[in-house]
Amino acid sequence: MNAEPQTKHQWLDKFIGEWTSETEYSMEPDQSPTKIVGTEVVRSLGGIWIVAEGEGDMPDGCSGKTMMTLGFDPQSDRFVGTFVGSMMTHIWLYNGSLDATEKMLTLDTEGPNFSQTAMTKYQDIIEFVSDDHRVMKSQILGDDGNWLLFMTAHYKRQK
Repeated sequence: MNAEPQTKHQWLDKFIGEWTSETEYSMEPDQSPTKIVGTEVVRSLGGIWIVAEGEGDMPDGCSGKTMMTLGFDPQSDRFVGTFVGSMMTHIWLYNGSLDATEKMLTLDTEGPNFSQTAMTKYQDIIEFVSDDHRVMKSQILGDDGNWLLFMTAHYKRQK
């Protein structure tokens, strides 16, 4: 089996490089946001996948590490991937689509709710503001059926 990169695989090349990140998140609506900074290195895996390895300081003073994979499945016509972090035990499985402008990738996933009592739906929405600036917003589907934004991360290309 030898997969040939297609147009949507090539779209993922926008991620390749070295990035700095500034993230704000709040797990409670009335809680002031926590801010963290980090770095990320993104590389291609055969022109079919990208692998993004991140690292940053956590609020408790420890260092957290993350790894995201993203690819495109031509059979389902969907972007697919995974996300794991050293601060969690859940593996997030992505299934998503690109908007008509090809600037915003919405990745649907499922994971434990904030209280760790049940599984619920999440979305990571990645928007390329420019070639050197992307924003990722994470939201959770609330019990009331509305999406609640809980994290925004700005990534700036260094190389």
